[in-house]
Amino acid sequence: MSYTALALSSIAFSLVIDLLVLKTSLIRRKAFWTSYAIILPFQLLTNWWLTSRNIVMYDPRTILGKRLAGAPLEDLLFGFSLILLVLSAWVWLGRIKAWKRASTVNSKK
Repeated sequence: MSYTALALSSIAFSLVIDLLVLKTSLIRRKAFWTSYAIILPFQLLTNWWLTSRNIVMYDPRTILGKRLAGAPLEDLLFGFSLILLVLSAWVWLGRIKAWKRASTVNSKK
């Protein structure tokens, strides 16, 4: 499987988790996009640093060929997926914790 196909698969996977499994729907929230806009420059800086020093190298046969900050555009898809999955899990776990806290308070009444 190519790097491009894996990157696109990661997007599909993270959207399914966000929208259907955890039902956090972060992708529909302005706060998510604001968070992503804050994180993206750091991802680009990290990509540049890793690729400019040949710490991370890509097989040109497995990528689209377009690069941004030294890394293939597909890296942006992986970064997006990672951020969406982490934030979705964070929100979901926060809901679980709040639900447990509320049920504990209600059971003490």
